[in-house]
Amino acid sequence: MSSSVPKRSLKSRREPAPPIAPVEEPLPVESPQAARGSLPWLLLLLAGSGCAALIYEIVWFQLLQLVIGASAVSLGLLLAAYMGGLCLGSAGLARFVPARNRPLRVYAYLELGIGALGIAALFGVPLVSRLYVAGATIGLLGLVLRGLVAALCLLPPTVLMGGSLPAITRCVQTTPKGVTSMGLLYSANIAGAVFGCLLAGFYLLRVHDMAIATYAAAAVNFGMALLALALASRITDRAAPELEPDPPLAARPRGASFVYAAIAISGLTALGAEVVWTRLLSLILGATVYTFSIILAVFLIGLWVGSSLGSWFVGRVADASWALAACQIALAAAIAWTAFSLAFSLPFWPVDPWLSTSPLFNFDLDITRCLRTILPATLLWGASFPLALAAAARRGEDPARLTGAVYAVNTAGSIVGALAFSLVLIPEGGTQIAQQLLIGLSAVAAILAAAAVAIESHVTTKYGAAFAAALVVAAALTLTVGPVPWQAIAYGRRVTPVLRGVDLAAEAKPLFVGEGINSSVVITDRAGQRFFYVSGKPEASTGLLDMRLQRMMGHLPALLHAAPHSALVVGFGAGVTAGSFVPYPEVQSIAICELEPMVPPASDEYFGKENNHVLRDGRTHILYDDARHYILTTPEKFDVITTDPIHPWVKGTSTLYSKEYYELVRQHLNPGGVVAQWLPLYESDLDTVKTQLTTFFDVFPNGTVWSNYLDGDGYDLVLIGRPENTPINIGDLQRRLAQKTYAAVDSSLAEVQFNSAVDLLGTYAGRASDLQPMTAGVPVNNDLNMRLQYLAGLGLNSASGAPIYREIVSHRKFPEDLLTGSGEPMVQLQEIIGRQHRTF
Repeated sequence: MSSSVPKRSLKSRREPAPPIAPVEEPLPVESPQAARGSLPWLLLLLAGSGCAALIYEIVWFQLLQLVIGASAVSLGLLLAAYMGGLCLGSAGLARFVPARNRPLRVYAYLELGIGALGIAALFGVPLVSRLYVAGATIGLLGLVLRGLVAALCLLPPTVLMGGSLPAITRCVQTTPKGVTSMGLLYSANIAGAVFGCLLAGFYLLRVHDMAIATYAAAAVNFGMALLALALASRITDRAAPELEPDPPLAARPRGASFVYAAIAISGLTALGAEVVWTRLLSLILGATVYTFSIILAVFLIGLWVGSSLGSWFVGRVADASWALAACQIALAAAIAWTAFSLAFSLPFWPVDPWLSTSPLFNFDLDITRCLRTILPATLLWGASFPLALAAAARRGEDPARLTGAVYAVNTAGSIVGALAFSLVLIPEGGTQIAQQLLIGLSAVAAILAAAAVAIESHVTTKYGAAFAAALVVAAALTLTVGPVPWQAIAYGRRVTPVLRGVDLAAEAKPLFVGEGINSSVVITDRAGQRFFYVSGKPEASTGLLDMRLQRMMGHLPALLHAAPHSALVVGFGAGVTAGSFVPYPEVQSIAICELEPMVPPASDEYFGKENNHVLRDGRTHILYDDARHYILTTPEKFDVITTDPIHPWVKGTSTLYSKEYYELVRQHLNPGGVVAQWLPLYESDLDTVKTQLTTFFDVFPNGTVWSNYLDGDGYDLVLIGRPENTPINIGDLQRRLAQKTYAAVDSSLAEVQFNSAVDLLGTYAGRASDLQPMTAGVPVNNDLNMRLQYLAGLGLNSASGAPIYREIVSHRKFPEDLLTGSGEPMVQLQEIIGRQHRTF
């Protein structure tokens, strides 16, 4: 930069400036000597705050998803409420809390309030849930109600959380060294958040439950409050004799508004990128609860290290605004690097998750891949905050006002970024365009930060070339962003063998590829068979075993019911399960819950023959909502409810395998109603399967198990729950199938090699009373512990399906009080079920 351009660091502002009368009360700050001694304690306090805040965030989101649902819209409302509270709290503390109040006492009261409200939320959410259910509705009013619930539960504690950083910064002065300390305090807060993320994701919620996690977070709050109160008098007393009169306030930098705009856009790109990259990384790593914890932890580690380096750099840079501009243009390059890695590098790593069943080995590999991919960008986002503090600061102003303002605009930008990218940009344009937009926005942030320099120096023409260069660089970088291979969306963590031609799936051809608001979907054709994938997981196909399971999920409960008039299907998928109800003459209503709007039309196009074009049937009603939320809020009851959700190892799906969910399902059954639940044995281990069986049987003590095994092959089960233990007569069932009105039903069964009632009932694999030795003492999966998603995430790479199935059938006995009849069909059924081992 030319020597004729004045420098804009805090140091340069010591030159005489028009005096402005102080407007703040005298700050009870400590002297520089006292500050140096107390800074480690202040860092510890904010680290504790960050740790508790991340634990609360994870717990509250899990709790409130049980109330307002887990759709992208519901998650967006929760995020907006949480971060909106942080924004309001950071901006409001300096305005509503006088500077004359001792900062450590203010901080202590904030922490006490957060801890108390955190515990209150644990007991208050069930009450809010009852009030919400009483007034729940659909449409715009329903969204407003969900937003009100999120705001009611999250705003009070998060507003207090937002005030913690500004409160503590009043312990330092707005000087060059003071601004460095402010950056370090922000960094310490993020360091605590890293620890809280890992503590909650890998220990508190895995080993204990949400109640214990809440109490642990509250204990941290209370501990930090007591420490702050103990430090308050000592630090203030040491500082008091050395206090000097407040210096007059320097003029606000003329380019400060550009700095605020730049850091707001930086926050927008940070959260927007987190949304995009979490979605793409979870495809490649597997969408377990541990994967999300690792991604979040790496993201926070980058912010922590970056903000620490940025704070150190602030004291050594001539112009913070110019450094902020350079940081943003470097961000554009870093975002391009991540996009390149996700599209052209990471999917091609020679990684096969089945090479090791050790979770620790795979965690190490996941951490390495995350660090390599997203760390460079997160370092620069972390450095942006202290640089923005220095660029916007004026000597002598209230530190809480400065940090609160910068934090507030950064958080406001984050809210916009998270909502815009998750709800609009990815569904409408896809992740490729979203990443290109991130690069462009970073260039805009760089131009705004450079404009602050130009405005301050009264020289704008000399920066035209820099602005143009930033735009050219950004445009060039956007050209390097390619689409993530469709194979990654389809095969997820097993994509490498496919891309390298080792797996036969490499011969597949994509028929449909789409990135929706909740999920990414791929439909392929391979050797005449069509396969349906959702976010890296196979969900359905036209192969015999898959078709057999999908038909069983519909026909078993429908035929075990005397005359089903209404059915609720959880998950559309390929539509085959829902389509199994179409041929039944008694069925008058088929309700289907589906989160992703792009799924039904795509399935109708490519699986229409197999699903009887259920989407076009006049009896079908598609409900684009989280099934748990729909069942919680609807007054309707059904004759059949069949649940075929995503795998239990996927983060968030544990709520569709919980005791409370099954109780909701039972409450929404008509008399004589039947429930069907899918239970996968592949990508699972014994503890996971035992938990699923125990939880289901706890609500349906008459529950039975039916196997999708044919000629020694298979990989999943169907659980059937009936409140009444009515006998099943094989003769009556066969006569029902022989009726003319049931010809289409009989044909549908025959297509998957169920040629008679004997074939269908011969899939019986056991019941709750027989499996008591296997499930005794196994804890259930409930809403407060969500233990299933943690167990299933650890057993993801297990290849234990065959031995698990053998153990289940080893307990099987012929249920004479359940399966009744006479004649040759009964003899055949007894012979089939009496076989020692049917498979393997």
